[in-house]
Amino acid sequence: MKRFLLFLGFLIITAALTTGGAAVYVYVQYTSPSNMAQERDIIIPQGTGVRGIAEIFQRENIITEPLIFLAGVRVSQLDRSLRAGEYHFPARVSPKQAAEILATGDTVKRFVTIPEGLRSGEIVERINLVDGLSGEITDIPPDGTLLPETYQFSFGDTKQSILDRMRAAHDEMVEQLWPGRQEGLPFDTIEEAVILASIVERETGVAGERARVAGVFVNRLRRDMRLQSDPTVAYAISPDKRLERPLTRQDWRFDSPYNTYVTGGLPPGPITNPGRDAFYAVLHPAATEDIYFVADGTGGHAFARTLKEHNRNVAKWRRIRDGQ
Repeated sequence: MKRFLLFLGFLIITAALTTGGAAVYVYVQYTSPSNMAQERDIIIPQGTGVRGIAEIFQRENIITEPLIFLAGVRVSQLDRSLRAGEYHFPARVSPKQAAEILATGDTVKRFVTIPEGLRSGEIVERINLVDGLSGEITDIPPDGTLLPETYQFSFGDTKQSILDRMRAAHDEMVEQLWPGRQEGLPFDTIEEAVILASIVERETGVAGERARVAGVFVNRLRRDMRLQSDPTVAYAISPDKRLERPLTRQDWRFDSPYNTYVTGGLPPGPITNPGRDAFYAVLHPAATEDIYFVADGTGGHAFARTLKEHNRNVAKWRRIRDGQ
């Protein structure tokens, strides 16, 4: 009996040492630096379970034994907190650190920049080419309803979500700026302001000119002069896609409510998606007596108060254009 008790005690001690040794081994492997030599971004697809994550980590050399990772996240109670997405992992990250990164949900931030002056169809084309976005955009929004800016997104976000955010940002922007507009402007609604802003946006890419260009158009509207804006002609001729040729004199006579050479006042809708600065410019136009402007050959424009002065600027521009 005494021998049996000694043998039983030996078995218990051996089992305890074996179990303890295994636990120590799991802990060391779970918390030790991995063999992943360089930092990298890793994508965990939606719907990936803990075993699937272990397989991905094994391929990326973050773990060598999936069972140890599974045991580690179970003991640390992270197994139900691991989230899908794109994550950044430092070099030599331990399995424990990798699991904690997934549990935070702090995914890699991506960015898409939509420049000012694009039509809605062009914006949709750009969004469709952005790597990391999912889904499809079925409907193209009207021009003048999207705010061009830089938008942050995470891998797997939908393309439609970017478009929805652009529309919400546009609505927020106009509602924010409209109440602070100058008094006495020759338009009465936000919609009309967006139309004029879209023309200003297409007329100049020089930030310092926007308010002055807006001032010219405001002066023309007040005097019942036609705006005579070339970008409106291009839009009238080709409303679905950008016109890929120079305008001709015959184009100026093109019959369309969007052609501000033949139609007075504002066109019936925006010709592009203006940015915040263009919208602000039409709400706060420069105080100027100018009613004309033409390209000056430097990327900007030469402004004039009289037709005589304007004709001189036009002649100068034509000499520059023709290389004389």
